[in-house]
Amino acid sequence: QVQLAESGGGLVQAGGSLRLSCRFSGDTFGFYAMGWFRQAPGKERQFVSAFSWNGDGTYYGDFVKGRFTISKDGAENTAYLQMNSLNAEDTAVYYCAASHWGTGTDYEGKTYEYWGQGTQVTVSS
Repeated sequence: QVQLAESGGGLVQAGGSLRLSCRFSGDTFGFYAMGWFRQAPGKERQFVSAFSWNGDGTYYGDFVKGRFTISKDGAENTAYLQMNSLNAEDTAVYYCAASHWGTGTDYEGKTYEYWGQGTQVTVSS
């Protein structure tokens, strides 16, 4: 059974940075697309970033505008989301998700079979 464990959230001032981690276990990490989504109170879930299972493609939500970088460490079975130039609108619970043989282009999250528990990111203005 695949399990995902996010970490790295917290409180940061506007303009600051955070790096989120998503530790993958229970299957072969390299067979999965990994995505990051977020959900703010009263809002729908929003696509943040993802990479395809084979690493050939990386994708970002329009709002990212070069501020975030997704990456992975195959040796550690971990996906990362480096977030820079954070602003108050980035405040949300951030979730990582895994999609077996996924392309990373599912911006609605419907094909992701596994989800983490989420990590809170709060940006103070």
